[in-house]
Amino acid sequence: MKPGVRALGVAESFDRGDDRSTLAGVVTRASRVVDGFAFSTITVGGTDATEGVVELFERLDREDVRYVVVAGIAPAWFNVVDLHAVHAATDRPTLSVTFEQSEGLERPLREHFDGETLEERLSTYRDQPPRHEVSVDVGTAYVRAVGCDMGEARDIVRAFTPEGGRPEPLRVARLAARAAADLRSGRQG
Repeated sequence: MKPGVRALGVAESFDRGDDRSTLAGVVTRASRVVDGFAFSTITVGGTDATEGVVELFERLDREDVRYVVVAGIAPAWFNVVDLHAVHAATDRPTLSVTFEQSEGLERPLREHFDGETLEERLSTYRDQPPRHEVSVDVGTAYVRAVGCDMGEARDIVRAFTPEGGRPEPLRVARLAARAAADLRSGRQG
């Protein structure tokens, strides 16, 4: 992949007791150069994560962004991202990347929600593509992809993960989200 290819990495941060989670979007080149930030908030335990990711993409207004890469599938305490909807809104291959093996979210969703709130989350979650293992620098990433095949998704994740096992757009987005959340809450450190 050429070093100038750009991805939008999206990650979030919230503290227990918060009702809003800080969402950070970071434009990063495959060469690891960061050249854009945007911030928003989503509801902890809500259903607005998909809209939050799309909002970051639109706010940045960067035609040069080729990929959208989201940290996880259910940020902000089960606020499930619809990768198909993000792909449709951005017209970019959209990936969700996690780093731990999991049996999935169905059981935890059932433990914390019921009725319509459970059914809405389960429906969105079940509609997402399956996770596939991708070996990276020093570990394994678990990737879901919409808008590209798994071969291309693997290449994207590896190209943006030069070392340390985390794709650079997600690593930087997580740091930015944490700093912005600290600022929002009045913590500085």
